[in-house]
Amino acid sequence: MTRPDDPAAPAAAPERPAPAPERPAEIAARTPARRPSAGGRRGPADPVTSLLRHHRDLCERAVDPLEIAAGLEAHGLTDRTVARYRHRDVFALAEELYARMPPRAHRPAPGGPSAAPPGPDTGDRAAWTLLALLPGAVCLATAGALRATEGVLDDGARSLVTVLGALLACLALRACLGRGPLRAPGGAGRAGLYGCWLLSYAVYGEGLLDQVMTGGPDGPWNGTPAPLLGLAAAVAPAAWCTHLFTVRAHRKLAGSRALEEFGAGVRPLLLAAVALFLGALLPLLHLAGFAGGGATVGAVALGVLFFVARLLAAHGLPKPGTVALAAACAVEAAAPALVLSARLPGLEPVARPVNALVSAGGTGAVAALACGAAALGLLLYAFPALSRASAHTRTRS
Repeated sequence: MTRPDDPAAPAAAPERPAPAPERPAEIAARTPARRPSAGGRRGPADPVTSLLRHHRDLCERAVDPLEIAAGLEAHGLTDRTVARYRHRDVFALAEELYARMPPRAHRPAPGGPSAAPPGPDTGDRAAWTLLALLPGAVCLATAGALRATEGVLDDGARSLVTVLGALLACLALRACLGRGPLRAPGGAGRAGLYGCWLLSYAVYGEGLLDQVMTGGPDGPWNGTPAPLLGLAAAVAPAAWCTHLFTVRAHRKLAGSRALEEFGAGVRPLLLAAVALFLGALLPLLHLAGFAGGGATVGAVALGVLFFVARLLAAHGLPKPGTVALAAACAVEAAAPALVLSARLPGLEPVARPVNALVSAGGTGAVAALACGAAALGLLLYAFPALSRASAHTRTRS
């Protein structure tokens, strides 16, 4: 036993609380063991991140969330399938994708929609309105020149005036279609070739079919320039109807929160645009010299067919209009071909549909049926096609 005054006693005293520091060490050793278990319980990856990686090019080029929403819709994403990305609609998902992009990617391209002035560009509207009036003015001037020189110039000189007027009208129409609301960003393909055929048939088709039905053709046949004059004058109303439809559709796109809501708002606008154009076309055809009958119906159907085809082309959908124009050309070309084929032995029945159609509505019924069916089918296609947001992101009027 040691005594209290022994020098070894103070040295033994600190050895008693020695186990105390071991407790914090045990506690510190337990905490790293818990962290890996927490890391292994992480949820699934964010689906929006994978979508952003898949459509990164689209999001980098977009100047606003609406363009991203239209691009997603064009790739097959709808409001019903967007729930997998934890959003209520495509517009909300597009806003998040747009917000996740770096700020440098949101710089608008020169001349883009963000660089446009806030107010309406009246100077540009006046320019393309004057261009839209040129085809009708040229045709009217040509018709006036032919009437004024009747009995003064011979047939060769009058034919030269007609050819010169047609050439100037084509150049004016080309200038009109290259600027303004009727401009097709991706081109119109072979629609111009089919349009020339349909216009030629509207002027000379009835005379040709009449001679074929009576045993001809026997020689040159007279043309009816009234449909050409009325349709050329209707280019200006077509441009303004397209402009109004495009502007209203953009406003609907900016104010909509769902694709179905946007589509439901655009379909009445399309009907209103077609009805407005039809209301302007009928008086112009009447002033051009139409009094009624199958020829008038064919001219009206041809005007609606041209309008809807160009409306689709202006919104980046030229192929359906080209197919509809080609179908109308095929029907018009088949009518005299069937009548001529019926003259061969054993092929008399092939001309019965044409004979029945002409007997019921005259020679103008062929153009009415061809252009009317093509216009109706193209209009039915335009309703779902132009009610998609992706059809309105590249058109700026």
